[in-house]
Amino acid sequence: MSETKTCFLFSRLLLFLLGVSALTLSCARDERSKKFIFDQGGIVRGGVSEKKIALVFTGHEFAEGGGLISEVLKRKKARAGFFFSGDFYRQEANAALIISLREDGHYLGPHSDRHLLYCSWENREQLLVTKEEFSGDILRNYQAMEAFGISKEDAPFFIPPYEWYNAEIVNWAKELGLVLCNFTAGTLSNADYTTPDLTNYRSSTRIYQSIFDHERSDPHGLNGFILLFHIGTHPDRTDKFYRRLEELLSGLEAMGYRFVGIDDLLGAG
Repeated sequence: MSETKTCFLFSRLLLFLLGVSALTLSCARDERSKKFIFDQGGIVRGGVSEKKIALVFTGHEFAEGGGLISEVLKRKKARAGFFFSGDFYRQEANAALIISLREDGHYLGPHSDRHLLYCSWENREQLLVTKEEFSGDILRNYQAMEAFGISKEDAPFFIPPYEWYNAEIVNWAKELGLVLCNFTAGTLSNADYTTPDLTNYRSSTRIYQSIFDHERSDPHGLNGFILLFHIGTHPDRTDKFYRRLEELLSGLEAMGYRFVGIDDLLGAG
């Protein structure tokens, strides 16, 4: 067989193998996505076949719980996700915490640059930002993250500000190569920011109980849950839920749950 023909056949074989590999990866992503639960196109729960929970913490104005949260996670050998606004990343007072979280192997992602409200509370379909405003804002968030060595490719998972969005926002995020995810509904964990003057105020005891109540009532327990808290809250909330974080994790561990990064729960691709 001539050398030219051999090279030709080898090239065709290589292209075939590359095609099979790409198809395999695509099918794997499709299979993973079938296991997820979506709301408005955003991922709100991972697969329910395993006792895995993704702990996520968002931050914009306040960060006073960061040190304690970091210590608890280290003691429990738990990996978590931290989603901060650009304003949070730029605050010099937060730099040491961010570096420490990164060194401990936690996932650090974006939460919008200026913590914009994307759509109306009353009418979710009513956008309050343009596509250009959304894109510019989230890219500036990534610019702030670059100071800590975190690129858009490193952190494609994104939790929207106020944990509020619609399908159009999800599509705009996809165009930027981002995956929008949000907390799993059913517990009151995300109410840990509320202050006593608000009508939706929930005490830490009530929040704590809601998590175990849902674990018992959901056929899948908390499997695949994205459990969201805040890294800091307004000073008016003196009943800080993060003070009960270690108790919560110990209780869930005793039930067989493992705490994984959001990228581990949802897959890197």
